Amino acid sequence: MDTQRILSAGAEVVTKVVNETFDAWKEKPKPRGSGSLVSVLSAFVPTWFTALFFVLAFVGIRHRYPKIYAPRTYIGTIEEKDRTPSASRSYFAWLHTMHVVPDKFILYHQSLDAYLYLRFLRTIIFICIVGCCITWPVLMPINATGGGTSTQLDRISIGNVSNKNYLYVHAFVAWIFFTFVMFTVLRERLWLIGLRQAWNLSKPNANRLSSRTVLFLSAPKAALDDQNMQTLFGDDAVRMWPVTKAEKLEALVADRNSKVEQLEAAEVSLIQSANQKGRKGKYNGNRRNGSGTTYDSLPDNAKKSLRPTHRLKTTTKDAGKKVDSIDWLRDQIKEKEIEIEKARDSNATAGSSNSAAAIFVEFTSQTAAQSAYQQVTSSELLALHPRFTGVMPGDVIWENLTIPSARRVSQEGLAHALIVALIIFWSIPVGLVGAWSNVSYLAENVTWLEWIKKLPDPILGLLTGLLPPLLTSLLAKYVPNIYRYIFQTFGEPTKTSAELKVLKWFYVFQVTQVFLVTTVFSGGAAVFAKIASDPTQVPALLAQNLPSSSNYYLTYFIVQGLTSSSDNLLNYSDLLQYLFFDYFFDKTPRQKYNSHVSLKGIAWGKVFPKYTNFAIIAIAYSCIAPLVMGFAAAGLAMFYYSYRYMLLFTVQSKIDTKGQCYTLALQQILTGVYLAELCLIGLFGLRSATGPAVILVILLAVTIIFNIATNRYLAPLEEFIPADLAASTSDEGTHLLSSLEAGTSQDRDQESSLHRMGTQAHVPPKVLDPLARFFSPHIYASHKAMTAWLQDGDFDEDDVPEYQEKDVKRAYLNPAYTSSTPLVWLPKDEMGVSKQEIGECGENGLKASDEGAWVDEKGTVKWSVDDFEQVPIFKQGPKW
Repeated sequence: MDTQRILSAGAEVVTKVVNETFDAWKEKPKPRGSGSLVSVLSAFVPTWFTALFFVLAFVGIRHRYPKIYAPRTYIGTIEEKDRTPSASRSYFAWLHTMHVVPDKFILYHQSLDAYLYLRFLRTIIFICIVGCCITWPVLMPINATGGGTSTQLDRISIGNVSNKNYLYVHAFVAWIFFTFVMFTVLRERLWLIGLRQAWNLSKPNANRLSSRTVLFLSAPKAALDDQNMQTLFGDDAVRMWPVTKAEKLEALVADRNSKVEQLEAAEVSLIQSANQKGRKGKYNGNRRNGSGTTYDSLPDNAKKSLRPTHRLKTTTKDAGKKVDSIDWLRDQIKEKEIEIEKARDSNATAGSSNSAAAIFVEFTSQTAAQSAYQQVTSSELLALHPRFTGVMPGDVIWENLTIPSARRVSQEGLAHALIVALIIFWSIPVGLVGAWSNVSYLAENVTWLEWIKKLPDPILGLLTGLLPPLLTSLLAKYVPNIYRYIFQTFGEPTKTSAELKVLKWFYVFQVTQVFLVTTVFSGGAAVFAKIASDPTQVPALLAQNLPSSSNYYLTYFIVQGLTSSSDNLLNYSDLLQYLFFDYFFDKTPRQKYNSHVSLKGIAWGKVFPKYTNFAIIAIAYSCIAPLVMGFAAAGLAMFYYSYRYMLLFTVQSKIDTKGQCYTLALQQILTGVYLAELCLIGLFGLRSATGPAVILVILLAVTIIFNIATNRYLAPLEEFIPADLAASTSDEGTHLLSSLEAGTSQDRDQESSLHRMGTQAHVPPKVLDPLARFFSPHIYASHKAMTAWLQDGDFDEDDVPEYQEKDVKRAYLNPAYTSSTPLVWLPKDEMGVSKQEIGECGENGLKASDEGAWVDEKGTVKWSVDDFEQVPIFKQGPKW
């Protein structure tokens, strides 16, 4: 094969493709469809202007709404050491912060998952860029000169190759690129194991209460007795918190808290009404000798007329009776308190006889907790299983801890059945969207769609290029929320375990619906009638039409990359929601405080699968339509910078999987390799290219062996902390750690040999060092190396949490048992209404305060946004 001839022909084809880009706007391409550049450009132009508008709007209004666009730089609920440094709130100060603050800052001051999410995006961008470097210079010229009759973008895909000998090149390039992908995944998994070990064993994390506590579900009655603690869990068990059913108590506590909020709303209404009347008196000259009108100076009938009232509901014995809202709510809160205390006493007495229970057990150290987590504790079927470690109190779904074992198993099966049914059902709208993306091909074969051929090219480009990706994104948007609701409703004990299941199943949804189903109906749209008459032709038709369907994903990456990433920055939905609630609904200091301090979270089960699917699509098309990888890299880069901004300025991680999300995502990336190999085998088989097909079958076998072997040997290290390393957290393990981490002489010799080799070859260190780190994970991703890497920054090794005994005793008790009546928070006012109401609340046994909140001259409630020390309901909780 003449390489120079191929490259020269390739250059001519590139020039021709560019010319056809403009000609496509003037005359109809034959055939017209997703392969047309009109579709791609029609999607690019409006999304580009939309993204530009969003970014300009973001820059223009960002400094006016720091609560929405930069809360992590100042908000009082985040410790000062964890706030993102920001010199000012000027228009472009955030760009400087983005430039000088490294991703590692997010690891130290946000969470491990947040840092790993950015690393995940960088990793798949890296895979796509290297894939472009491997495939573009080789496969694009081969495809362009393959002897086919394809036009425009289809010319540089494998569909333009008619000479089957050319397919050997695709087979060998597939070996190179897919081997690189597998090594990258292996390297990242080894790196993550080292990082998680270093992170979990560091003093600040190893000494947390959650690190040495294990949650056991399906606890038998004997396990709830303190006297059996050492018998069941060993001598290292030091404390336990039994969990029993408390539905009635939880309902009472929720009702009490709701009535406290209603009381605050009624009190604020009284304060505002009284002050409005006082201001009218001032306007009419009712202030004499400098003394203003006070609430006490008002006549009793005037006071009574100002107090809010309501009629009792029909469910009460005094239905329809008009009552003073403030007095009635105070009485109701006192009654609820009495009922709560009775329910607590009743539950404490009957708790040990409950048939369904769970138990949290604290151990002396993280080592002991890990040992208990890994061993089989009871010989009874399903007893003390499943179990979880590292669970924080705020992560627990309390009502799901006391589900009986048999019911838990059946509910889990029902939840998965619902998930599978939902995936199947979703195929209908997703398939229709996929078919619409190539509707011009359908118009050539279906009579009643012939009118589509009469549409102008720009209009057809918008309908087939922009609309389908938008609809696909919309259809997938709410699926994770549905999955999360199903898993949390059907018995998942923690929010983290539910989120991990959402991640696994949303990944299945993304691959099947956004990729496979869309590809079938997009690439096979021209033969839709054949599919309907003979469904067995789907695999062959899919492989045959796969190259043309790749252009759908070019527009998909454009739409996603431009619109979604710019929408992440502007975040207009949260801004409008905040302003709407602040103006119309948030009337009390508590309501305003809660709206202000609630930071936007990030759902790992939603974002990881979405961009894993990006990588899967790019890898699957890497040797079929290499251009897809370039568009994927560009789209992912836009997402990386938008999410980097969010994690630095706006988002607070609320679920901590301790790196499990990244572990799952890395394993899921290999799906792209499998799909790519299977599709190539199918394409080679359709073209009777026996040699290339055999090469790919061998590669498929190697991939399967690689996947099985890595999962077998790495899975235990990804799930558990090794006993030898865990022992290093105790004093007696110090000597063992030093001997273990001294490193073998072989490792040190290998590290030295790398640098000697670089010196002899005159390779600059700035080139050699990254290569060495990438290709030698056994050295640079070891526990010792990752511990040094972790401490090479502003990681505070001495930030060890300290707990008070009274807090530890309550840590893993259901909040329904420990929560007290919330303090009644009122705004201070000039007339002194709040002072009098605080006194009356005290007489009724309710704590109240007007510190940190006030009513301004316009009657609007304000609170101390800049000084949380004055906010009476603010309390910085311990780091469990």
